[in-house]
Amino acid sequence: MDNLQNEIIKKATALLTDKTVDRVIGWKRGEFVFDPSPATFSTVESLKDFVYNSFCGANLSKYLIAESKKEGKIAVFLKACDSYSFNQLLTEKRIKKENVLPILVQCNGMLDIFKIKNEEGEVVLDVLDNGETVTVKSPYGDRNLNKAEVLLTKCLSCKGFAQVDGAEEIRVSESTLPNLDRFDIVKELENMSEDERFEFWQNELSKCIRCNACRNVCPACSCTKCVFDNNDSGVAGKANADSIEEQLFHVIRAFHVTGRCTDCGECSRVCPQRIPLHLLNRKFIKDSNTLYGEYQAGAVVDGKSPLTSFTEKDPDPTEAVNMEGVKNA
Repeated sequence: MDNLQNEIIKKATALLTDKTVDRVIGWKRGEFVFDPSPATFSTVESLKDFVYNSFCGANLSKYLIAESKKEGKIAVFLKACDSYSFNQLLTEKRIKKENVLPILVQCNGMLDIFKIKNEEGEVVLDVLDNGETVTVKSPYGDRNLNKAEVLLTKCLSCKGFAQVDGAEEIRVSESTLPNLDRFDIVKELENMSEDERFEFWQNELSKCIRCNACRNVCPACSCTKCVFDNNDSGVAGKANADSIEEQLFHVIRAFHVTGRCTDCGECSRVCPQRIPLHLLNRKFIKDSNTLYGEYQAGAVVDGKSPLTSFTEKDPDPTEAVNMEGVKNA
């Protein structure tokens, strides 16, 4: 990872030095190795805080909505999962393409600090990515983990890079990631009884504290004004008032991004309550694929989504709910 980070910083330095771009969006080192955050760098000197390690899971695409509208050109480093969000935002005209230089960067899988910490809330001092294993350093000694078991959920079924026009690429080796079927866990939920599914989601969604982290980080949630911020809507509460409201927010949000969600997993990654919100999105993606044919949001720019186009072969809405393979979440 060090070699890859050096190449990325070298590229950012060159772009800022020769004035090819005015700013660079990347990741800034935090207090610990596992808490880097998205940041904008405008000078070569500021790059001393630039980092690219196994905890740079944050999708940088959404930050381009605001940054690309500012004066000057900006470079952005995109992992494979980020590239789909980038294309989708271009399709929705949320990003000014002429102001952005996209650079695709190799990703060997991003780590989930919550999976790394044990149930007792272990104090983690450092984490070393050794390739197939991960060494966790704590005040009580070191322990080694299988890297595949502590990856972010989205990294277990990596889609590879989307087709990003005009993008450069930085790679120092070939990355190998697990290639699991992302819909397997959705099928497990579908095989539950209705009561079991209700209990599962009731238990998960009841943890929600309405911090809005999932909405704020989601590239598909790019509305200028969100209905949940409207005080006259009756659903603008910051904490759950009852069992109906706690389900209303997440189910409506999942429906809102259907057909545009790229399955980047940011909603689950940032949730402080560890609610598997991406499962709702994957359920809707799976059902949409069953009804209208396989479709990957953000695979290409200006692609027509199944929910914004119509063909004579589309199923009758009154019969679709009874189609084989489409079940309640």
